[in-house]
Amino acid sequence: MNNQLSYHKQLIKENAVKLRKLLSELPPYITDYFRARDTTTSSKTKLSYAYDLRIFFNFLKANNPELSSVKIKDISCSVLNRLTPSDIEEYMEYLKYYEDPETNRQQTNNVLGIARKLSSLRGLYNYLYKRQMIKNKVTDLVDMPKLHEKPITRLDHEEITDLLDYMESCGENLTSHQKSYYKKTILRDLAIITLLLGTGIRVSECVGLDISDIDFRNDGLHITRKGGDESIIYFGPEVEIALLNYLEEREQIRPHIGHEDALFLSMQKKRISIDAVENLVKKYTSKITAKKITPHKLRSTYGTNLYQETNDIYLVADVLGHKDVNTTRKHYAAMQDSRRRVAAKVISLRENPIDE
Repeated sequence: MNNQLSYHKQLIKENAVKLRKLLSELPPYITDYFRARDTTTSSKTKLSYAYDLRIFFNFLKANNPELSSVKIKDISCSVLNRLTPSDIEEYMEYLKYYEDPETNRQQTNNVLGIARKLSSLRGLYNYLYKRQMIKNKVTDLVDMPKLHEKPITRLDHEEITDLLDYMESCGENLTSHQKSYYKKTILRDLAIITLLLGTGIRVSECVGLDISDIDFRNDGLHITRKGGDESIIYFGPEVEIALLNYLEEREQIRPHIGHEDALFLSMQKKRISIDAVENLVKKYTSKITAKKITPHKLRSTYGTNLYQETNDIYLVADVLGHKDVNTTRKHYAAMQDSRRRVAAKVISLRENPIDE
């Protein structure tokens, strides 16, 4: 259990190092802002906010002749205080397509990306306003981009069956080299996908698992949630079988130093990465459906199935680790067309309808 915490603490440390480097390039009041958020915001979220704010300050330098020769770290609060709603709207337009001066790569943002970056900027403005460092909360005068609800992408029951059947049988039509790779990875891959489908855990929670986190006596997993909270998640017989099959193979592998406790290993015998899990999910699911399936879509599949079976939105929220049940309700409790049809039949306007 302590080793799993060490894994997550390592991620926090890496994020802290990246954040420190970013803050060294930004004005000192940005460091104060992040220090104020230290106990309420995760390391990953803070890092994302810092990247967003760096984009904003790069925009100011690129679009304000007075700032072209000024270092970003020397841009004062007075500059932010003088900005108008038109300036913020220009920034939102800039976010649709721009070249990142740090990487010289062209970047684009959809509506969701623009909304997140505006939200990051609003957080900074709120902080500076509360600390009386600015008098103008210009970001409040600009409307957030309208986000359109997208239907949940998930696997249906037949697709789940097709996926697992395909994974177990696809080795038959491979070349000798491909078969060798398949045999080395299939039990691991089956365990990962079965675990994601059978518990709804996040991909970050999956890769962070250590062998000691599995409790077969109680069919439970000890996981570290997003934000650092710890929780026990329970699994069913199919997940248990997939894990046991993989663990027989896992016991024969000699991991790389420092990765001895990791449950899921890469071909390099190190803890498997989030990218690797995303790639293997894409590899297998693309063979059985045209839907673009990610580990998060497997989580959505589990959440939808659990809600349909139990009709208990609070249970779904608890198992998925949502701190706000409204988040769960928003995604999983949407009325289905079949239920709407039932609603049309259960209401009678007259006890004895008159036959025409």
